[in-house]
Amino acid sequence: MSSDRGNLGQYGGRTIFGPTNLYGHGVGILMIEGYFPRPPGTIGNAMTFPFPVLHRVVRGATGTETVRVLSTLPPQSDRYRAAVAPWIDAARELEREGVRAITTSCGFAALFQRDLAETVSIPVFASSLMLVPLIAGMLRQGRRVGVVTADARTLTQRHFEGAGVDPATVTVAGLEDCPHFEEVTYRDMHELDLDRMEAEVLGVVRNLLQRDPDIGALLLECSLLPPYAAAIQRMTGLPVFGFTNLIAFVHGAVVRRPFADFTV
Repeated sequence: MSSDRGNLGQYGGRTIFGPTNLYGHGVGILMIEGYFPRPPGTIGNAMTFPFPVLHRVVRGATGTETVRVLSTLPPQSDRYRAAVAPWIDAARELEREGVRAITTSCGFAALFQRDLAETVSIPVFASSLMLVPLIAGMLRQGRRVGVVTADARTLTQRHFEGAGVDPATVTVAGLEDCPHFEEVTYRDMHELDLDRMEAEVLGVVRNLLQRDPDIGALLLECSLLPPYAAAIQRMTGLPVFGFTNLIAFVHGAVVRRPFADFTV
């Protein structure tokens, strides 16, 4: 919508400029295509956030494709470029809808963080792994960030590079040997047993801390894990970070609220 923003007119300067169909969404979320339950706390459930977000499903971008296939493909190959193209198209659509920042529903999207950031003019934070440098900087020397990931076997140096992570600052544990996580996440099982899933996640975290007692904080790479963050914290006593923290942080920056007036 074109308008002379310098001409305030007889009623002053309170003018709203478009043009988009939708308004009020500070953060847009690019969603993996999956048809399993997403309880509050997961990134695909709008009730997770105390502010509006705008979801956009990336058709064909399954969990298996994003987590287990893309990292095996050369980044300049036709197969890789074809897989990333729908993410780029969806990011552009979200920008046209007026969001002020874009994230994804999978930490493995760190692999194409730069591809997304270079294709839109608004901030992109594709992966929860981008929190690692911040968390590591909070910890005393010798402490590491425990990363709980969907699949430790396929989380590679390329993902760390995409998120700006120094691998020496992390110890990684994956959920690849957890049968309920496997059947829900990768096989689109339509029934989620929250207690069973929580038990699997807690078991992975327990083993991680036994393996590395120098872990000073935890990062849940997978956006399906925040519903279990409180239970993890009760068990470990550690700070537990994840996608929801990152989204709230960025939303607070792109949708600033004025401080209340005060007198002295």
